[in-house]
Amino acid sequence: MAWVGQKLIYAVALMVAVGASQFPEFAQQYKQRLGGAIEELGRLVSDFDRDAVNSGLSRGQALDLHQRSTVPFFQARGLSMRTTIDRYETLMRQRDDFAKSSTLTQPLVLARSDQATFAGAWHDFSPAVPTTTDGLIWAALGFLLGAAVAYGIAAILGLGWRRSVLAMRRTR
Repeated sequence: MAWVGQKLIYAVALMVAVGASQFPEFAQQYKQRLGGAIEELGRLVSDFDRDAVNSGLSRGQALDLHQRSTVPFFQARGLSMRTTIDRYETLMRQRDDFAKSSTLTQPLVLARSDQATFAGAWHDFSPAVPTTTDGLIWAALGFLLGAAVAYGIAAILGLGWRRSVLAMRRTR
């Protein structure tokens, strides 16, 4: 039983290490998708701002005009544009957060990720063997975390090998 418990802990630790090693690559792919989303939303916001200026309005005034309209279509269009602008500004802040982070800590920026961008990146993500220092560091951290969790579970379930090893040594 001791041998099985020890191997189980190493297996879980190794699986978590492999999973954790993917964080930097996923963060990189998310950043690429984030850049594309910012570029496209930027075009929409620029077009709206240009149309507002050409009509002698600021962005805020144009949005207020939509909101005050008695035509449901214009109200809905104003609301969707306000949502687009808010998302654009949120993505810009996240891009800035990525820029301020080291490549090692960029996976942590994903905690505040845009759901649609994250879902798209996740859908297209293909795991790869980590060849960067950051990937190896994340793998090591994952191994330690996996080992600690697996050891804790094994201890709770009574699969600890230390008692078994000690008992086997006493019987020799």
